[in-house]
Amino acid sequence: MPRTLVQRALLIACATLIAVAPTAAQEPTATLLRGATIVDGTGQAGFVGDVLIQGPTIVAVGPAGSIDVPPDAATEDLTGLVLAPGFIDIHNHSTDRIAGDPTARTQIAQGVTTIIVGADGSSPWPVGEYLDEIDRIGVSLQVGVTVGHGTVRRAALGDDYARAATTSEMSDMRGRVERGMRDGAFGLSSGLEYDPGFYSTTEELIELARVAGTHGGFYMSHMRDEEEGVLDAVAEAIRIGEEGDLPVQISHVKAGNASVWGKSVDILALIDEARSRGVDVLADQYPYTAWQSGLAIVVRSRKFQDPNEVRAGLEAIGGANRLQIVGYEPDPSVNGMRLNEAAAQWGMSDVDAYMDMMAKGGSGVIGHTMSEDDVDRFMASEWVMTASDGGVGSAHPRGAGAFARVLGHYVRERGLISLERAIQRGTSMPAARLGLEDRGIVAPGKRADLVAFDPITIHARSTFRYSLRQAEGVRRTWVAGQVVWRDGSPTDARPGGGLRRPGS
Repeated sequence: MPRTLVQRALLIACATLIAVAPTAAQEPTATLLRGATIVDGTGQAGFVGDVLIQGPTIVAVGPAGSIDVPPDAATEDLTGLVLAPGFIDIHNHSTDRIAGDPTARTQIAQGVTTIIVGADGSSPWPVGEYLDEIDRIGVSLQVGVTVGHGTVRRAALGDDYARAATTSEMSDMRGRVERGMRDGAFGLSSGLEYDPGFYSTTEELIELARVAGTHGGFYMSHMRDEEEGVLDAVAEAIRIGEEGDLPVQISHVKAGNASVWGKSVDILALIDEARSRGVDVLADQYPYTAWQSGLAIVVRSRKFQDPNEVRAGLEAIGGANRLQIVGYEPDPSVNGMRLNEAAAQWGMSDVDAYMDMMAKGGSGVIGHTMSEDDVDRFMASEWVMTASDGGVGSAHPRGAGAFARVLGHYVRERGLISLERAIQRGTSMPAARLGLEDRGIVAPGKRADLVAFDPITIHARSTFRYSLRQAEGVRRTWVAGQVVWRDGSPTDARPGGGLRRPGS
């Protein structure tokens, strides 16, 4: 979205909030959170105990009854609940929509307390102005940013981006990445399946990533290919990190269609091998077997009106029945249908329907093309963390359900990973990747960003038909010591704001 529209949306939200902005909270100086099973985010076994918070900070953690409590402290009885660090979503797409919902209801309902936007190569610009606007409107959680490679590339090359960058354009892009990092961005993101990043060279990415690395940032990539070329794409991401001398984060790692089912084994082997030689490479994952993107990515050659290319693309994903249409403006009646169903409604073949849709501007799609075995394998890996790849208003259920689904489906129902490991995936792992030493662990001196949930009832209610249903089972979410979610509803507290990289 252009910067002016981002600002307009944020300012409208700011004006709306003026009348309801909460006054300074009259709260006790301290609150004892008593009797929960504390799972501290490190992966260590949980224990029943107490946590004392004062203002925005955790001041004491210990076995039940062991903490010296101030006489004026309030008490929250959390018996039967799990108390964990607030979840950190390192790949979130609430960039613009948070202006319309500053409570970020579907996020805090899962216990998410920090989000990083600007993924897949597309970021708000300028970074500093966006973060300042987030501060001004007042939001429930904290919002950080990565610099979008596609954003700076389009700014430098304009509409003539289907080529390699010139020397002067490279200088322009380096300057923009530098500015974004100085403004507080956490790293550089790329979206290499999309324009304009699709046309960039590996050398261009190495050079720009190196700029982010000099500021302590990392490189996060939606890679060039998550299907037939996935292994080459992983190798390229690793090379960018290795030669750019900065950590690598592979976004929403997957074996994206039927032609590469089982390749999770090889992807993880590439990561293991790179780590063995000292490359800091990790990945994140959403816990679903379907992705969301644009219809264009089905045809890798970009020959969208070539029937043979379109047919090959549809065959590779397993057929038109695996593509669910979302957000098709020329004919909203087909939204929610599979492509083959829309084709039948229009009296067309699957191939002709695809070509017609692309000729009319394309559409968002959800691709039901992944293997549960691959998702499980990534879930069990020690090098993979949880991220939603969704956010406020997401058409994919991952936006409202990713973190709750890990806890409900993969921990409680299937026992694929332990509760402690599931929480580590969403707390200390992303905190360490972001260099955020003040959160991600329940320990004295850390921020009181916390979540208390019922391990028996927590689950994601969002579905591919009803994507915005909020998760259930989270009883409390605290941001900086203030309760922003209580028993199924947001509170009036807005302790969040723009989050800038430490040292920027």
